[in-house]
Amino acid sequence: MIGIYFSGTGNSRYAADFFCREYNIETSVYSIEDADVLMAVNDADLIVFAYPVQFSTVPKIVRDFVIDNGELWRNKKVFVIATMGLFSGDGAGNLGRLMKRYGAEVIGGLHLKMPDSIADEKALKRPLNKNKELVKQAEQKIKESVRQLKDGHPTQEGLGPMYRLAGLFGQRLYFGHKTKEYSSRLKIEKEKCIGCGKCENLCPMRNISMAEQKAVPGNRCTMCYRCINKCPNQAITLLGKRIVEQCEIEKYL
Repeated sequence: MIGIYFSGTGNSRYAADFFCREYNIETSVYSIEDADVLMAVNDADLIVFAYPVQFSTVPKIVRDFVIDNGELWRNKKVFVIATMGLFSGDGAGNLGRLMKRYGAEVIGGLHLKMPDSIADEKALKRPLNKNKELVKQAEQKIKESVRQLKDGHPTQEGLGPMYRLAGLFGQRLYFGHKTKEYSSRLKIEKEKCIGCGKCENLCPMRNISMAEQKAVPGNRCTMCYRCINKCPNQAITLLGKRIVEQCEIEKYL
């Protein structure tokens, strides 16, 4: 068994790590950005795959990772963890259905409500103590899910037709197109940018470059919010026009 994840502000990383360590303290966990992740997947029989839901669907970077490495999933057992700010409907099922196309056996799913990471929107912002409570609740939910997996009855959240309908009509029908392609909407205020280069180094898509000591966005943003939440001068936005609250998982542990 191994864990793999994609994460912007750390929610999915934390969930994958906590789940796998709870199952077996020696279980290895990899980001899909790690150089050795494909070798680890190839050697594993059971994969715990955690990712952040976007508009009740799968981020483009995660979808591309699955498709580009389609041959690796054949005959693999997969347990999907979907992290979200509030609601996803069929977050686990959405990734699960994609992996099934390439021969994976999806054995279970788990949905975890976590602190919201969309730093430039007021929606879903909660007091610090409430976000800490969310993480504690997620940990308890993970422990119960691990127990059920060990008992041979893995949780089935996000899987099945009713979950699929909830995801479709809850968000995906209206907003799912936003993740079909990479976004060109990332904005960086030159006046605020201090040219530290942190965003360039953090971006999983290499979508940010430096020019004349200022950060310049490209058109391949996967909307992970990693750069936005870690910019020291709050110079970057995507969906909103100003930073409301910068978030990362370490803040709530």
